[in-house]
Amino acid sequence: MTDFAKILQLLSDHGVEFIIIGGAAAIVHGSSRLTQDLDVVYRRSQENIARLSNAFQEQNPYLRGAPPGLPFQWSEATIRMRLNFTLQTNLGDLNLLGEMTGGGNYEDIVDHTFEIEVFGIRCLCLDLETLIHVKRAAGRPKDLETIAELEAIRETQHTQE
Repeated sequence: MTDFAKILQLLSDHGVEFIIIGGAAAIVHGSSRLTQDLDVVYRRSQENIARLSNAFQEQNPYLRGAPPGLPFQWSEATIRMRLNFTLQTNLGDLNLLGEMTGGGNYEDIVDHTFEIEVFGIRCLCLDLETLIHVKRAAGRPKDLETIAELEAIRETQHTQE
């Protein structure tokens, strides 16, 4: 089971610049769907990659779904060489995205976020309109199902304004 609070605390404690996206962002907006992992877009600056590497060094990150024993070393060099990581860690499943379908990288989406406090931690979350857009761009069946719910949430918000 993923410990969302501990992962967010670890990211925050290490000063990692990140944005909550995916299922966790949908929940922030009021979705009733459950998610088993945390999806974040991280800034790919040299400093942020170093912070990200340090943050999870002690959490035994390993490529989720990879065969056991496949050589994998979590390091700054590894992060620089790859863009996106689907990881299993001691704290649960984490998807670290340097870029996401339909949204781009951290710099592309940071203006489409808002600050929230979750588990006592201040962080950025993707806004509802952009979340709907990127889920539509991803086009997976589970994303398309979530879009219907997110659009209903959006309509409810508009009628309350």
